[in-house]
Amino acid sequence: MKSFVVSHLVIWTIFCGGIFCSRPASVNIGAVFTFDSVIGRAAKVAMKMAVDDVNADPRVLNGTHLNLIMKDAACSVFLGAIGAFQALEEGIVAMVGPQSSSIAHMVSQIADALHVPLVSYGATDPTLSSLQFPYFFRTIQSDLEQMIAVADLIEFNEWKEVIAVYLDDDYGRNGMSALRDELENRRLKIAHKLPLSIQFDPNEITTLLNQSKLFGPRVYVVHINLDPKLRFFNIANKLKMMTKDYVWLVTDWLFATLDSFSTVNQTSLSVLQGVVGFRQHIPDSRKKRGFVSKWRNAHKGMPNGSLNAYGYYAYDTIWAVARSIDRFIRLHNNITFVVNHENKPSHTQGNDLQLDKLKILASGSDLGSILLQSNFTGVSGRVQFNANRNIISGGYDVININQSAMTTVGYWSNCSGFSVIPAENLKTKKCKRLTQDHKLGNITWPGGGTERPRGWVIADNGRPLRIGVPRRASFVEFVTVKDHQILGYCIDVFNKTLEFIPYDVPYRFIPVGNGKSNPSYDELVKNVADSVYDAVVGDIAIVTNRTQYVDFSQPYATTGLVIVAPVDNARSNAWVFLQPFTADMWCATAASFVMIGVVIWILEHRVNDDFRGPPKRQLVTAFMFSLSTLFKTNQERTISSLSKMVMIVWLFLLMVITASYTASLTSILTVEQLSSPITGIDSLIASNWPIGYQVGSFAYSYLTDSLYISKSRLVQLGSPEEYAKALKKGPSNGGVAAIIDELPYVELFLSKETGFGIIGQPFTKSSWGFAFQKESPLALDMSTAILKLAESGELQKIHDKWLCKMGCSEKTTSNSKPDQLHLISFWGLYLSCGVVTLASLLVFLLRAIRQYARFKRREKDIAVASSSEPSKTSSHCSQVLLNFFNFIDEKEEAIKKMFTQCDNPEPQVR
Repeated sequence: MKSFVVSHLVIWTIFCGGIFCSRPASVNIGAVFTFDSVIGRAAKVAMKMAVDDVNADPRVLNGTHLNLIMKDAACSVFLGAIGAFQALEEGIVAMVGPQSSSIAHMVSQIADALHVPLVSYGATDPTLSSLQFPYFFRTIQSDLEQMIAVADLIEFNEWKEVIAVYLDDDYGRNGMSALRDELENRRLKIAHKLPLSIQFDPNEITTLLNQSKLFGPRVYVVHINLDPKLRFFNIANKLKMMTKDYVWLVTDWLFATLDSFSTVNQTSLSVLQGVVGFRQHIPDSRKKRGFVSKWRNAHKGMPNGSLNAYGYYAYDTIWAVARSIDRFIRLHNNITFVVNHENKPSHTQGNDLQLDKLKILASGSDLGSILLQSNFTGVSGRVQFNANRNIISGGYDVININQSAMTTVGYWSNCSGFSVIPAENLKTKKCKRLTQDHKLGNITWPGGGTERPRGWVIADNGRPLRIGVPRRASFVEFVTVKDHQILGYCIDVFNKTLEFIPYDVPYRFIPVGNGKSNPSYDELVKNVADSVYDAVVGDIAIVTNRTQYVDFSQPYATTGLVIVAPVDNARSNAWVFLQPFTADMWCATAASFVMIGVVIWILEHRVNDDFRGPPKRQLVTAFMFSLSTLFKTNQERTISSLSKMVMIVWLFLLMVITASYTASLTSILTVEQLSSPITGIDSLIASNWPIGYQVGSFAYSYLTDSLYISKSRLVQLGSPEEYAKALKKGPSNGGVAAIIDELPYVELFLSKETGFGIIGQPFTKSSWGFAFQKESPLALDMSTAILKLAESGELQKIHDKWLCKMGCSEKTTSNSKPDQLHLISFWGLYLSCGVVTLASLLVFLLRAIRQYARFKRREKDIAVASSSEPSKTSSHCSQVLLNFFNFIDEKEEAIKKMFTQCDNPEPQVR
């Protein structure tokens, strides 16, 4: 009996457990989207295809049937919310869609309240990824990724400002906010915004586009909803805004629209000539090709059924949800809902929605976690989410419309930037976003040109540029006002530069200053930053503190601060020819001449008749030969190989010494010497002497702020005449010891005055340029024009016209004392010459000793042979040396003859 009861209990437990653990027969998911739309038409078919494929695949859901409940949002947030409630009433475990970002904001809050994951294939608003919507997932790339790509394209083409055209809703505003942030990171900006209402009123578009013609930027970024009728660009074309001066960049809405066109409708692409934009990149694969084939078979004979990117993403979205539900069921064995009594409405009578039936998905957070772990390859590529619940970016195709055809000119990914090869085919897998590595194919711009447009023109608002010009009281050759005309070197450079700019720049000069004293250039530049002037043209130095609030053009003149002081001419010194060498250098050179003369005489005396004769003649010959090498007029020729080797080294040393002496003496004779003890900026700072500077120059702030020179030492000077007068007086008579000013002013001053010179080289490096307001595109165009002006030679001609009226002489520069040549600079040459000379002399002596020993040995053998008794020879050292010197004093020929006679003695006659 006991065993019978136990067996029945086991059977009952197994039966109940089987019922409890059995998988649900079906599971519902909802889809809220706009049926009659470009996205909706493609998504509807794609989702049905996905549901059919899921139900036909036994590996997914394992027999549980997937039901798709679709509700039409009809492009309305209100209807979208109602559709979401209706779908939730039927017990859905996940919701797909909506395609609209505005509707997604509303539906996300409903889904979050019921813990039902919301997976969108079309809502791209970046703010949907915030922590506010923990149940929102996205299988399409966020607009944050797309705006990074747009900002990269703008930076790649070196445009500084753009005009943003966008829908004034969550999708448009938040997309433009992301673009603004990305542009600011690159020091670029959205100059003007053109918000459009969602009604897309043609009159409104026409008004906004006409207003934008008054702006300077010509680069438009268009971020609107899909526009099957291309109303926006048709209006732009009628307003003649699809010409060469304009640039049109579009986000992925346009190419999703065009992909949905039939072949017949695509003939209207001519209105889009030159448009460049982005399309979601879907890599080619076998799954994609199979899906496209099935799609075409399902749409035979159906109009407006062309596939776009949203169809791919909708298909993969159903698969991602189905896979996650399958894992969820295997984890929890079933799907259950619970009633949330806290949020239950108190009055539901007469309410068609019956909100009291809405239930919370039990363990909905687990389903969200499982969905976040999705990782499979779909028809759109890799389906994998990042921490923000966005699909990991697959990048974008860069599309250019040319001659009614869409051409792919490159690809963009957040990892590698722009490339002509898709990211999945790149050999390197490392992220490399270097701008210089970005590449795109040839782009045809509006108007049919292939040269990159400037993207900016002078604003067509009837107001010419206000250009401030300093009214100088001194050095008027640079810029001045004469007879109500603005003249000068700087003005001619500016006017000539405008000729190299390929568009008209209306402007008017505004003189600044009273003409009695030079205006403050720092204040003049600040007025540009404060929009008092659009630019400043003149002798404006480009210094660090000014670049903080204005943009400068390419420099058109190089300058720097220099020191001017009185000078004397060194050519009045009668003994100036001794200055190139120091005393030890002169002594070493003289000793070298003596040594070379003695060595050459020793080496040539035995073989050369020119070096023989009376002692007086030999002495004169040796020293005259050495000295004559200085002028390369030797009367005596050298015969010995050792002599020739010594002469080669000696002549090389002599050539270097002579060239150095000549260069140093030339410098001394042509360089003026200072009559003051100032040797440079350091000695000037260390002294207490007064220093002059030009009124209005940045030299004053540099001397006080950077060199910390007391303001009491600085004397303000207003004209070249005051320069000369102050320098002539000197510091002891109420003048100045030196003047610090920019090099162009000093050169002009020295061309008219004598007795003054520049000490050393400029101790700062700077340049002159034209100042423009921050981020002004005209600064870049002017820079390019200045480079062309310099390359053409026109810049130098303007310089000579204004600054060389009295003849352009070389810079008058000087040092406090001419540099002398020291022995240490040539000790290597002297050492080499000495080593070769001593080696040659040593070889000569060894050879002579060998000959002498041989001669004495032969002489002894002859004496022994002629007499039975050995001859007695003196063994005194002095006698040996004397005999040796007598031997080597003989000619080489005589010695050889003696050896010949010893080897062949004549027979004796008895």
